[in-house]
Amino acid sequence: MKYEKNLKPVNGYLMFIALVAVVVITIVGLYNTGNMLFLTLILIGFLLFKGFFTVNPNSSCVMVLFGAYKGTVRENGFFWANPFYTKQKISLRARNFDSVRLKVNDNIGNPILINVILVWKVKDTYKAAFDVDQYEEFVRVQTDAAVRKLAGSYPYDNFDDEEADLTLRSGLDEVNEALENEITERLSMAGIEVMEARIGYLAYAPEIASAMLKRQQAVAIVAARKKIVEGAVRMVEDALTQLSDDKIIDFDDDKKASMISNLMVVLCGDKEVIPVINAGTLNS
Repeated sequence: MKYEKNLKPVNGYLMFIALVAVVVITIVGLYNTGNMLFLTLILIGFLLFKGFFTVNPNSSCVMVLFGAYKGTVRENGFFWANPFYTKQKISLRARNFDSVRLKVNDNIGNPILINVILVWKVKDTYKAAFDVDQYEEFVRVQTDAAVRKLAGSYPYDNFDDEEADLTLRSGLDEVNEALENEITERLSMAGIEVMEARIGYLAYAPEIASAMLKRQQAVAIVAARKKIVEGAVRMVEDALTQLSDDKIIDFDDDKKASMISNLMVVLCGDKEVIPVINAGTLNS
């Protein structure tokens, strides 16, 4: 497998001055002598002008001579090289890629929507130019493939798999690291350096989003109710203990059960309780 090699071209300004001088001299010689050999030199001089090219900052130029790779110019400036070189400009700038939202199944089969934001740049111009066909399209397709593989490796959440410690929603740091490693491995053959890869969008597919939202709400309500009941039990226990310790009232089992029932209704109810004043005895 070949790799990129650096090519040092001729300074374009010096070559331009030299070619202009040669053309002027041959024109003067042709005018003074009429020798047709000078006309041939003029034509050769104009052909050599095709060898001039520029390389902008954070850009490169891949040189190919009759199908043979000769090297890559990374230095920016004005240069001259063999006019028969085929020149391919490749940008070395960092680029953003925001993939389309893919509809895939997670590890437990739930349809989800997911996309990735990728920051990448060309590292090896030889691989980008010759090892793959249209490296920009290669980046797009392989990124989508990596996202599909990642989504199928983890559950969206641990509702259906409570033993899953790592999910797409809760383990973003670990998932993003796994995504970046997967994309890096896929794009290395194209000479692409992955600078950052992050999940940009993650949600359930529309057909199950409503049901999953209700499920999340139910889980939250159950958790809240559990917390309320735990607090209410402690409050009732403290109230009964304090009433007994202060000898305010003596409770038999029936009165204690009635007291606990009333307090639990008051403390755990969703609505305000309407008090009822007992004007008789406790047994009435």
